[in-house]
Amino acid sequence: MMRHALLRQPALLQLWKICILALMLVALAAPPCRAQDTDAPSATKAESVATTSRSGQQLPVNWLYGAYIPTEAPLEPLSGADRWHLYVRQGFTTPGIYVKTVLFTVSDQARDSPPGWPQDPEGFAKRVGTRYAQFLMQNSFTAVGDAVPGWEPRYDLCRNCTSVGQRIKHAIVRNFVTYGSDEKSLRPQVFLYAGSFGGAALAALWQPYRPSPVVKGYQGVATQAWVGVLCNLLAEFAPDFKRAIHHKEGTAASNKVSQP
Repeated sequence: MMRHALLRQPALLQLWKICILALMLVALAAPPCRAQDTDAPSATKAESVATTSRSGQQLPVNWLYGAYIPTEAPLEPLSGADRWHLYVRQGFTTPGIYVKTVLFTVSDQARDSPPGWPQDPEGFAKRVGTRYAQFLMQNSFTAVGDAVPGWEPRYDLCRNCTSVGQRIKHAIVRNFVTYGSDEKSLRPQVFLYAGSFGGAALAALWQPYRPSPVVKGYQGVATQAWVGVLCNLLAEFAPDFKRAIHHKEGTAASNKVSQP
């Protein structure tokens, strides 16, 4: 049986990669979330209205790459009510945390991690509960930490970039620094990575064979480093792909109508 399980792991890992690719394609094909040309503001405005808080702040949360600030929205400090609203959306009422939980659980199930839980529905349920608890604790620690000094918890789409290289640099750098309470000065993402460490370390306490919380914490930090960069890159370039897809569809429709 052990041999059969090992033979199944490459196929499960391949399935996990296919699922991630499919989710990215769906996200890119979704309706636009950012306007950079004259024919897109109506869609952006509609989404902004649906995610505007009582204080007037736009608080959009994408289901794949999380909370972001559109280029047309001003960089303004969040109020306490805005931060609470954003925390509830990211942790409970938007599908992002659940999608992330399932993706990581599929990988854990395929790799038999942690090994003390079986690779069956019961083991999957334990893994999915652990991952959700880890990510929710991570979000909680990060939200509280950023709220104390008033630091910015969202990713801002690059406003002054004139090239693809500058946008890539912005997406990478913003995973390691954020804005202070003035929304101008840069601060290290201390609380983001402290939350990543704390969530992973605490989730290790109820895992079988008692893995080291410190090791698990550092693994959580490493995961945040590459996942955060990937999410920022998706947030930065998804609008361009969306516009290209919709423009191609519109051109094809126009050509079809113009044909006799």
